[in-house]
Amino acid sequence: MTGINRKKQKEDEESLLQKRNYRFIDELRSVPVFLSLEENKNYLKELFKDSSDFVIREFRLEQSQDAILFFVDGLTNTELVNEAMKTLMILEGGEQLIDNISESVLPVSQIQKANNYADLLLSVLGGDTGLIVDRNNKALMLGIRGMEKRSINEPDTETVIRGPREGFVENIRTNTSMIRRKLKTPHLKMKPLTIGRESNTSVIITYLEDLADPKIVEEVIGRLEKINIDAVLETGYLEEFIQDSAYSPFPQVQYTERPDMVAAALLQGRIGIMVDGTPFVLIVPFVFTEIMQASEDYYERFQIATLIRWLRYFFMVLSLLTPGLYVAITTFHQDLLPTTLLLSVAAARESIPFPAVVEAFIMEVTFEALREAGIRLPKAVGSAVSILGALVVGQAAVEAGIVSAPMVIVVSLTGIASFTIPRFNGAIAIRMLRFPIIVAAALLGMYGILISILLIIGHMASLRSFGIPYLSPFGPLSSSDLKDVIIRSPWWLMRTRPTYIPLQDEKRMGESLSQEIMEQSGQKGKKIKHESSEVKKE
Repeated sequence: MTGINRKKQKEDEESLLQKRNYRFIDELRSVPVFLSLEENKNYLKELFKDSSDFVIREFRLEQSQDAILFFVDGLTNTELVNEAMKTLMILEGGEQLIDNISESVLPVSQIQKANNYADLLLSVLGGDTGLIVDRNNKALMLGIRGMEKRSINEPDTETVIRGPREGFVENIRTNTSMIRRKLKTPHLKMKPLTIGRESNTSVIITYLEDLADPKIVEEVIGRLEKINIDAVLETGYLEEFIQDSAYSPFPQVQYTERPDMVAAALLQGRIGIMVDGTPFVLIVPFVFTEIMQASEDYYERFQIATLIRWLRYFFMVLSLLTPGLYVAITTFHQDLLPTTLLLSVAAARESIPFPAVVEAFIMEVTFEALREAGIRLPKAVGSAVSILGALVVGQAAVEAGIVSAPMVIVVSLTGIASFTIPRFNGAIAIRMLRFPIIVAAALLGMYGILISILLIIGHMASLRSFGIPYLSPFGPLSSSDLKDVIIRSPWWLMRTRPTYIPLQDEKRMGESLSQEIMEQSGQKGKKIKHESSEVKKE
């Protein structure tokens, strides 16, 4: 009899060893939660061998039934774990104890059941606490997370003078709550996904069910589900996988740290993609005109918002073309300059040993290096180093006769102009395209610049973002949507949402108040009598 027991024990150990032979957690879906508590405990210990942060706490229920709580130290609120253990220790055992605990015993708001180790481990490694009771082939995941997280602050990349001062953090549940607080409607959906074979990163797709086009939602989910990668650590991983044109320098996916930007995008029928562990949220679809729009445009009066947009478009053109124009004019088209200015430029370049194109590349590359150095250095010294570096290097280069003073002015103006573009990824695209335009200007002059512009516009016209033309609403032209592109119309005139994105409901507001404001040039209401003025008349 003893030999039979030993043989059975050996077979069980071999079977357990085979079940431990896995590569990714999803493969453990075929491994059930065992009836024997000892077998579960040994299996967990083997899985998390050499893992000092994994804790297994053994205890005994009333009527001498054994149980274990297990969690990852640092991801769980240990005080709540202790309270849950005290509550469990006074229970009476039984075959259906797990069901009784989940229904009426534990004071925990979120309790889920699992019958396999894949679901169980994904939950526990996300911060939940697992509970297994002897002679029960189900486990409970208790939602008592308590990991450290950064407090909500104003985002550094999207500062505003007027508007909300809160930004997303690295905790995905905090981020979903910030969106939910702005859009208090059951139509706001949060569809969960898990991506990354090793990281098992939580991804949430958020949209307004009554506005977003179901086809676009289905396309977003389909593209994300195709991703098969070992880990996703930031939204940039997903952006490169889901964009329509992989080799285009123009961004086809928007990212933001601001909850109000995400809420505004959802109200236009677009879709947000949140990733656990990063404060940046992706928004799709995305068109070029949104590169030039900032959240503050809709919080300030429409007159100043329109003027600032004109300024942005003007400086975007300067940022793209100014170095190329300087090279083309000084190399091929000197007659375009007034005589006095031409003589001044010629005198400044008299002692420069390099042609204008080499001079432009030297200064542009130096400016980009100083900008990168200012970003990577600590904030206390980064801005000072970049500013002083630009002044010192520029002055020294002019005095040494390496570059001319006009070129320093041109590059400085170009750098300042690029900072006026609200979207950082859009500014990067303009910075990259600046260099081929300089080469085209050096080879063909103005004709090279015109050819470059035509190629850029043709490329942009061919782009799509989840089926939406990238140059919308200009190409194809949608006259009703121009009210929020070059200009920012007042709110009472933007009665409909942008139509270039498929929507289930185009109306944004009622028409009665808008009509009243248009007829009266404002909302007059009832005349208010001032008693002080009547007394003076008497």
